[in-house]
Amino acid sequence: MPAALVIVYACLASVELAVIVAWVVATRRHRWPVRPSLGDVVIGGVTSFLDTLGIGNYAQITALFKLRGHPRDELIPGTLNVGNAVGIFFSSALFITTVQVEPVLLMAMVISAGAGAWVGAGIVSRMRRRVIQVLMGIALLLAAVFFTMTNLGIIPPTGAAMGLAGWRFAVAVVANFILGALMCAGIGNYAPSMALLAFLGMHPIAAYPIMIASDGVLIPVASLGFLRSGRFAPAVAVGLTLGGIVGTVAAFPLVKLLGDHLTVMRWAVTGVIAYAAVAMLRSARLSEPDAPVPLVPE
Repeated sequence: MPAALVIVYACLASVELAVIVAWVVATRRHRWPVRPSLGDVVIGGVTSFLDTLGIGNYAQITALFKLRGHPRDELIPGTLNVGNAVGIFFSSALFITTVQVEPVLLMAMVISAGAGAWVGAGIVSRMRRRVIQVLMGIALLLAAVFFTMTNLGIIPPTGAAMGLAGWRFAVAVVANFILGALMCAGIGNYAPSMALLAFLGMHPIAAYPIMIASDGVLIPVASLGFLRSGRFAPAVAVGLTLGGIVGTVAAFPLVKLLGDHLTVMRWAVTGVIAYAAVAMLRSARLSEPDAPVPLVPE
């Protein structure tokens, strides 16, 4: 096994262990609730199923949260990250072993995403409610644009490479740092990753292991920041975790089988994302601009 791939696996395992330990310690210390509702588990299962198929899940989870009015808007970024921190490990292991991309590129992308998440979590966890609402609303609109472009066939262009070199390598690594930071605000990185890598000349399937392995590091790293600040809904996060593991394992065998036969589903998801963006921005307009964010988890 290449040394770079060993480093990737070591990063995945170490951050996953760290977030599990941090979650257990923080839950015992703060006596956070850990009994999720059936709805939380179902949301985690269905959205992780879609995420494994390449549709993404952050925007969909946010839309469902907005539809039911829980958890509070300022707790959504933290809940998304903490709730997906464990399930993403299973996805990462499955895709890295199935789709082979250039190991050094994979290692560099994973490390840059983790660094971006660490910076992003520290910033997002200190933001006020309206700032978070506006940021997430804009992020959701961007996600809807990426989905629309994918649905219309605008992206990705033709590409066959499974690795990058030179300036393309540098652009991909820097961009992944930015995507890692944006992940903390609730925008998923699959569509932007596919667009970026395809633009740089890589095969569309290469986005899967790179995106999910990046998530496997950046989501737990971001979660450490939210666990430290308490800016998430613990019971909801537990539900997303339980459902997410089941949804990921169930969907993985279908990835290559379904291929591009997901157009109708992607259009439906695009509509849901657009609704969530409008709802989030509307909530921001109605919020008090200087209202502090409560730190008591739901």
